[in-house]
Amino acid sequence: MSHFKKLNWTRTTIYIILFSLSLAVLFPILNLLAMSFSDPLKVHELKGLGIFPKGFSLINYEVLFSNPLIIRSILNSIFLTIVGTSLNLFLTAMTAYVLAKTDFVGKRFVIIFLIVIMVFEPGLIPEYLLIKDLGLLDTYFSLILYKAINVFYLFILMRFFEDVPDSILEAARIDGAGHFKIFTKIMLPLSKSGLATLGLFYGVYHWNEYFRATIYLTDPNKWPLQVVLRQFVIERDNTSLLGAQNVLSYDQIAALDFGSLQAGTIIISIVPLLIFYPLILKYYAKGALEGGVKD
Repeated sequence: MSHFKKLNWTRTTIYIILFSLSLAVLFPILNLLAMSFSDPLKVHELKGLGIFPKGFSLINYEVLFSNPLIIRSILNSIFLTIVGTSLNLFLTAMTAYVLAKTDFVGKRFVIIFLIVIMVFEPGLIPEYLLIKDLGLLDTYFSLILYKAINVFYLFILMRFFEDVPDSILEAARIDGAGHFKIFTKIMLPLSKSGLATLGLFYGVYHWNEYFRATIYLTDPNKWPLQVVLRQFVIERDNTSLLGAQNVLSYDQIAALDFGSLQAGTIIISIVPLLIFYPLILKYYAKGALEGGVKD
């Protein structure tokens, strides 16, 4: 009985801690959401970490979504995230399969070389000169091809592939399957949890990318959402935010609260991640070999 009570107290304590941490993360987001939906004339009444809008208004989102720069940047971020993540997963998975399940001359040297690359990365200036020499400046490829294979993620996926029993691969080879069929029909389905995890990591990286975009992309029409968000929130570039507005009168523009507009821009940037994460959450609880080996 004492052990049972101790277990309950331990579990209750863990739940309280997790609930408190969840509130600490959730309240700032709800506060931004409340600001974005508040009436610009009443938003000053929203103090501290208030989570309820002061007067309900969609004017901030009308302003943001009527700006072609915002719409274009969202589409740019979606394109970079989808194409970049797909390429990352494809190249990382192929490389992980070769290193984990095949033997070739110089394999040890390749692994050591990858570790050296992971530990000693080149500086920004050599990277910029390389991008320039390849003619990739002001193109999406300068962002998509950067770290097309993340070595740390590669080693994570290699561990998933190494856990697949060789007996399954040998049975497939006896049935006449080649490397491509083994890779697509066996390795990938048995590593869904690992691929989902890396897909989330790669996707979040591409969606949040802004630093290299500010360096390599000079055309504002190619900017991803995070660069535009930086212009509005950090550099307070309100002129470009309202430069293309035709849906509001002068009095309405004068009454806008730019803090609310910035909050709306932040909400727009994090909503896709909040939607994307639950879609792949189910794969975290699944083992790499679920259904792969029968007793």
